Amino acid sequence: MSDQIFQAAPTRRAAPNFRVVALIVASAMFMEQLDATVLATALPTMARDFGVSAPAMSIALTSYLLSLAIFIPASGAIADRFGSRTVFRSAIAVFVVGSLLCAQAPNLFFLVIARLIQGLGGAMMLPVGRLVLMRSVARKDMVNAMSWLLIPALVGPILGPPIGGLFVTYLDWRWIFYINVPIGIIGFILVSMFIEEVKGPRNGRFDLSGFILSGISLGSLLFGFEMSSREGEGYMAIFLISVGLLFGIAYLRHARKHPSPIMDFSLMKVPTFRTSVIAGSLTRISQGAHPFLIPLMLQLGFGMSAAAAGQIAIATALGSMTMKPFQVKILRTLGFRTALLIFGVIGTLGYGLCSIFQPDWPLPVIFVILFFCGFFMSFQFTAYNTIAYDEIERERMSTATSFYSTFQQLMLSLGICVAALALHGSMQVRGHASAEMSDFSVAFIVVTAIALLAGIWNARFSRTAGSEISGHRKKSPEDTPLGDH
Repeated sequence: MSDQIFQAAPTRRAAPNFRVVALIVASAMFMEQLDATVLATALPTMARDFGVSAPAMSIALTSYLLSLAIFIPASGAIADRFGSRTVFRSAIAVFVVGSLLCAQAPNLFFLVIARLIQGLGGAMMLPVGRLVLMRSVARKDMVNAMSWLLIPALVGPILGPPIGGLFVTYLDWRWIFYINVPIGIIGFILVSMFIEEVKGPRNGRFDLSGFILSGISLGSLLFGFEMSSREGEGYMAIFLISVGLLFGIAYLRHARKHPSPIMDFSLMKVPTFRTSVIAGSLTRISQGAHPFLIPLMLQLGFGMSAAAAGQIAIATALGSMTMKPFQVKILRTLGFRTALLIFGVIGTLGYGLCSIFQPDWPLPVIFVILFFCGFFMSFQFTAYNTIAYDEIERERMSTATSFYSTFQQLMLSLGICVAALALHGSMQVRGHASAEMSDFSVAFIVVTAIALLAGIWNARFSRTAGSEISGHRKKSPEDTPLGDH
């Protein structure tokens, strides 16, 4: 019946329904974000159970993001071929199965395999859901749509740290995965009821060769970066990174000849899309490192329990949610370029302040700093996710969504790898057997310095980029991005 309602409605009246679709997609995002933030809080306890060091547990986060990076490129083509509702439901089911396997993990190796299965489900959930949303909303409603999408999803990071701390302290870390089961079942039912089955145009055969080449390249690069942070794995890391680069070059040569490559790099010729991908990627390195470093620092550096660390780490998620009501007005007043320049620098420098945290600091001061970090970073990611599609044609939306989501997850993974590498490198140089506050300071400084480079690319946005979306002012032909003359 719900399918008939969607099909009977005129195209021009589809826009009011984007809130329903956004909330359903956000439910899937809630499940993923809750899982990620709960796991980050539980890493030290899991490390003790598995008999490994706490920094080595970074692979539990990286393996999931690695799976996303490998399979997300195929999400658009698979949704176009089999239908968005079918793919969305299947993805939720796979994610729940992966969660159950994670809960049964007897060692770190088994956990990594289970997290890869989880990532396969996650790789299809969010890009396909975002694709459905992008196709159902008018450009002028885009910022509101993204806010509706992200508000429920931010409940995950808010609930994650305290729930993780409570589970680890009073129950068992395995419950952090069991909690995904009821959420997944509810999401499966809602998708069946409200998401329309949409199939896109098929542009030739599936790019299987490109999928294999890109998968080997991304997988080798990410595992190479992750292993470079481990003692005694330097040669294997160099080998994997070399393999990743070689297969990456092979993929680029393949993509130039294929009529419909799985990752279409010609999208980078679109000015706003290119700038959003590059600037957003640099910023997400810091964002990816944050949920890995903060819980470890509070537990290993400050000596807090998992429950206490979770209550502090909640600050960034609260800040992110607080920003949502202000985003539309900020963009309408300042425009995308100016707002990203201002908020980007403030948010990144806020994360830089984490490098000078000390155990004798008042906890309310640390909480407030983390709150404002989340406040400013939240604006950046909503802006990047929105402006990226300003100049993308509807028929290329599935390809663009897959491409952008791939780089988004790749940079989050790289953020964890860079943070773990900087942390371990500082420990080696200083001769520390376990991570100390000075080592965490080095890690925060490194990821902050990388994220600050995004300001260079934010300046390349046209002063009127996304004006139709933000309502800032109308575009004029003479306004072009800096550096694109």
